[in-house]
Amino acid sequence: MSTATMSVASPSSGPMKNPMFRLLWIGSTISLVGDQFYLVALPWLILQLTGSGVALGAILMSAAIPRAVLMLMGGAVTDRTSPRKIMISTASARAVFVGAIAALIYTHSIHLWHLYLLAFGFGVADAFYLPATSAFLPTIIERDQLVAANSVLQSRSLITSIAGPTPAALILKALGAGWAFLLDAISFLFVIGALWKLPDPPQTQTTAKPGLWSSIVEGLKYVNSDVALRSLMLLTSVLNFCMSGPITVGLAYLTKQKFASPTSYAICISAVAGGLLVGTLVAGMFAKHSRGPLLLWVSAALGVCTMSIGLLQHLWLIAAMLFVMGTTSGLVSVHISAWFQQRVDRTKLGRVASVAMFASIGLMPVSLAVAGLLVQWSVVLMFFLSGASVLIVTSLAAIQRTVREIQKSGTGI
Repeated sequence: MSTATMSVASPSSGPMKNPMFRLLWIGSTISLVGDQFYLVALPWLILQLTGSGVALGAILMSAAIPRAVLMLMGGAVTDRTSPRKIMISTASARAVFVGAIAALIYTHSIHLWHLYLLAFGFGVADAFYLPATSAFLPTIIERDQLVAANSVLQSRSLITSIAGPTPAALILKALGAGWAFLLDAISFLFVIGALWKLPDPPQTQTTAKPGLWSSIVEGLKYVNSDVALRSLMLLTSVLNFCMSGPITVGLAYLTKQKFASPTSYAICISAVAGGLLVGTLVAGMFAKHSRGPLLLWVSAALGVCTMSIGLLQHLWLIAAMLFVMGTTSGLVSVHISAWFQQRVDRTKLGRVASVAMFASIGLMPVSLAVAGLLVQWSVVLMFFLSGASVLIVTSLAAIQRTVREIQKSGTGI
């Protein structure tokens, strides 16, 4: 395993001139391409086996619950060990999980409980991988390059999400779900190989490392002492509760019922990703504006768009609305990520990142369960209630000064 030190490019040269960042970018991009097969195949396989929105929501909950419960522990472990090694371990585990599902499909031995185990395993892996990723990037990129690096990574992810789902759906339709899961398993090998060649971040000298639970408490205290961070996390927590379940469960169910084709679901995923890409690319135009009002305007737009999705009858209209939703979200994504990474003490970044992620996904299991029940009753009502809830939450947030005054500077409110 490599421990050699690699030179970091100067801030003016751009993140892609940094050999460590470039290697990570290549490996993770190939892995992301493989993920598109998983993202399309899993909900479609569940609906093929059961035809039930409740089952879809329950299996997605099996990933969301351990992801939320273990997220704080994942951040604490990241700060105590090596984020790179955590990323290698979790990527390896996920490769084994999806490879096993592919084998079960090929042998005609797949059962619903296998998908519950798959989702649970991915949830555990995510709880450690996500904080490690957030903590690892600032160790290979200069501080002044974080905005550019986040923009490159997010743009890459979005381009993959635009181009990937439709070919994945066509392969799924032509060759079956087994090939989709197998290709995802193979793709993990590339990000594992890239991480294997990268050096571990330098260890900071401390007198003694606190215990695991003390580390978790320290991360919570850090967030609680920062009014802007605390307010932002509270807002994103409630918004994700209103949006995550309806979008995750609702889109798969809606396209299955209305269009009966995995390609239609893939088009919807690509539409969201396309909007996110546009929003990410134009986000720099809004750099001089306060991030708080921008976040509020984005939230309001998301609420209105979500309310209308269930009422639309044509796939192109649904895709257009999802594109708008993606664009508004992309406007704030790059700057919020960079603001967070610049603001937080690097020695606590893993723990604080896990708190932020926990705030975003902690209520997701409940959201998925509620959406799974509502979609069986009325998909139109589910989307309407989701959008209306977002508008109510946004209105309440708008009257909070700490939210309105979140600034573009990493050191300001």
